[in-house]
Amino acid sequence: MGESDGRRGEGGEELALAVARVLTLLDASRQSLAALSVAVRLAERQGAELVALYVEDQDLLHTAAFPFASEIGAQSGLVRRLTAPSVEASLARQAERVAQALELAVAGRRLQHSLRISRGRVVAEALSLATPGDLMLLGKAGLTGHFGARLGTTSLGLILSAPCPVVVWDDEGTPAAPGPLRVLVDPASGDAPAVPTPLSALFDGTEPIPRSDAASLTRRLAVCRGGALLLHRDELRGLLAEDPDWLSRLALPVVVVP
Repeated sequence: MGESDGRRGEGGEELALAVARVLTLLDASRQSLAALSVAVRLAERQGAELVALYVEDQDLLHTAAFPFASEIGAQSGLVRRLTAPSVEASLARQAERVAQALELAVAGRRLQHSLRISRGRVVAEALSLATPGDLMLLGKAGLTGHFGARLGTTSLGLILSAPCPVVVWDDEGTPAAPGPLRVLVDPASGDAPAVPTPLSALFDGTEPIPRSDAASLTRRLAVCRGGALLLHRDELRGLLAEDPDWLSRLALPVVVVP
């Protein structure tokens, strides 16, 4: 995460960090495009390079090798045989849509950007690209089904393993005014983690809320509108140990920092 003294401050004080790149994973879904919009805004504010990654899922290609592999049309409900040529064609169309979405998002902006297309597993490809000086943005329900009502273990592994902060963006009901970045504070001491400066630029200040168990925190956050929640990975691991689906239940963007 660039150079820092690693200290945690009180009341969500800012921690100055230099952002090398803003990374975002694209799959042309609504959720990943919402994350792309935020990534463009953040990269432009920070004067950082924007790197979009599209991963052609090798597991899907391997699945097409099975004679019983089929797909069901999302709208038609028709069952079609899944073949390697049809998967290749679908991946090529999606890559084209991703490239068009990126160019549309950066149109008219003086922003250094690139699109990287690779083939493999999403988590492995993303981790091979990310460095400690980056910021990564993900759409909560994107990544071609790796997210959903329940976060998949591979996608959650990316959130918990990336060497840089990860912003899990939820586009549902995102307001024009972003609202505060909520930080968990120790109820006894009032100590709160420092907020990386690039992330604070996305929100209207910080709002401390007491640390609590997963169920209590869910109830408190359920009435929040706008903004996001900042968690350190150890905090997230503790909440997931209480409720493995806890992160999926939130209707707010979540910022996870190492």
